[in-house]
Amino acid sequence: MRPLQKEIIEFEQTKPEIEPETEIRRSVDFLKRYLKQHSFLKTLVLGISGGQDSTLAGRLSEIAVTELREETGNNDYQFIAVRLPYGEQADESDCMQAIEWMKADKVVRVNIKDSVDAMVKAIEDNSLTISDFNKGNIKARARMIAQYAIAGENSGVVVGTDHAAENITGFYTKYGDGAADVTPLFRLDKRQGKSMLAKLDAPKNLYEKVPTADLEEDRPSLPDEKALGVSYRDIDDYLEGKDIAPENAEIIENWYKKTAHKRRLPYTVFDD
Repeated sequence: MRPLQKEIIEFEQTKPEIEPETEIRRSVDFLKRYLKQHSFLKTLVLGISGGQDSTLAGRLSEIAVTELREETGNNDYQFIAVRLPYGEQADESDCMQAIEWMKADKVVRVNIKDSVDAMVKAIEDNSLTISDFNKGNIKARARMIAQYAIAGENSGVVVGTDHAAENITGFYTKYGDGAADVTPLFRLDKRQGKSMLAKLDAPKNLYEKVPTADLEEDRPSLPDEKALGVSYRDIDDYLEGKDIAPENAEIIENWYKKTAHKRRLPYTVFDD
């Protein structure tokens, strides 16, 4: 095992293999425990993209609040699934299929297009230019603003979808999809999340679809693996302690080092 690989595995807390049913229970109990420890909180809020990660986090959230209602007799516990399209979303049908499958208690739809476009215009009115890539990050942050607004009005917390294969590469927007109160998927790699969805009898098309952030208009539906330059299979193998091609290991480690600032926020004077 490579020296940095061992350090990364310890940081991400991944395992060579998991028992899906055990990890499902671990995530559900984590969410329940968080809500019970903060008695004023009654709602889990999550943006649904129609992909693997939000589908899994959404189902875990619904199981958690359903069990809390049954155990406490308090029907105030709820899970709100949030649709956050920028205009019309290409995989809208996947999003609605995911929401129907996870049995969300409530669905809210917030179209972020007007707010994102207004922000871009307000900045560019100052003789500045917003790149397409930067606009994509604005979209991600606008989605998180909406989720926190909904959580704030419903005694809620925002559920994040960050997992080890995403965290290791920093493949998320700082203060966008990287912002959340609870992250029930932390410690899992991509294939482990798939195995949990399979155990939960999720529709295969939702977790076998090509992962894409779909934030850039110049490169719509750009696959994550193309943007990263390495496959999730290699990332998962790396996180499970397996040997992979040295050139692919170097790509992963370069992403890890380059995005270290995202995993340690905010920096203080004591971090020098």
